[in-house]
Amino acid sequence: MEPLTDKQIRASFVNCTRGDAARMKLPLDFAELPWEDLDFLGWVDPGAPLRAHLVVPRPEGLVGVTLRVPAVGRTSAVKSSICRVCLTGHASSGVALLAAPLAGARGREGNTVGTYICADLACPLYVRGKRQPKLRGPRHEESLTLDEQIARMTDNLNAFVDRVTAG
Repeated sequence: MEPLTDKQIRASFVNCTRGDAARMKLPLDFAELPWEDLDFLGWVDPGAPLRAHLVVPRPEGLVGVTLRVPAVGRTSAVKSSICRVCLTGHASSGVALLAAPLAGARGREGNTVGTYICADLACPLYVRGKRQPKLRGPRHEESLTLDEQIARMTDNLNAFVDRVTAG
């Protein structure tokens, strides 16, 4: 992914107001992001930990999506979970159900779509082996090449973004 500017990121959002986009905090490590290892930018807002953001490069340009992070509640009986974007297995706290308001009028009415995704939104780093999930037991071995895994992750993320923008 090409490095992005603050202005590009804030202008890309399709499911929040311009004011919300202006108020969001960028990742704390924004100046040191490993852009060469990212296929999309994802982060939990350091100023509002119940919000997360994705910025996805697409043929029509950047598409930014704001997500709601679930509040920390009772612990789940589930021992592990799988991200629906990158298919990385995590301990139960490593995957969260993030909900995105739909773009447009339906989103303003409160309609959302959700997906289970890596809680830290670091899917590209997990796929590339740059970050390791906390798991019990060995990590699932893939038969796909790295390029095929990246393509699958991108397709899965684009399918979610399509659901948000179809609002």
